[in-house]
Amino acid sequence: MKNSFAPVEGRAVQIDELEWAPFPEALSAGGIRWKLLNVAPELGSWAAIFDCPAGSSFNSHHHIGPGEYFLTKGRMEVRGGVDDGGETVTAPAYGYEATSAFHGKTYFPIDSEFYMTFLGPLQFVDQPGGETRALVTWDAVQAAWQGANAG
Repeated sequence: MKNSFAPVEGRAVQIDELEWAPFPEALSAGGIRWKLLNVAPELGSWAAIFDCPAGSSFNSHHHIGPGEYFLTKGRMEVRGGVDDGGETVTAPAYGYEATSAFHGKTYFPIDSEFYMTFLGPLQFVDQPGGETRALVTWDAVQAAWQGANAG
């Protein structure tokens, strides 16, 4: 049995050198694009930047683990926005999503861009506590990114 482990190498990404890829349509609507910046299997985490055109949205989901975001451009309606008991944030804005947070829809009324780190999977569902449509883990994200960039 191995009793010592080498530390994980650091990573640096020149974001402008990555091409935008379409985010999976099964998880979003309106033409969201993304750049995967990191996966960390040792944490079960992943980080990405998202380009969200006006009118786009992410489908309903639970955060199995917490996440943090930084909205760099635009406006985002989280958990239905202020009109539906959630939050509406305008760039620049930081947000924290707690473990088990539920989002009925995350909506972008204007062109927006944000960075997010996810600690643990996202469970896409049809309603709170509803049927799982997709469980998005770090390795599923990595496979989706590689598939989108296989050409």
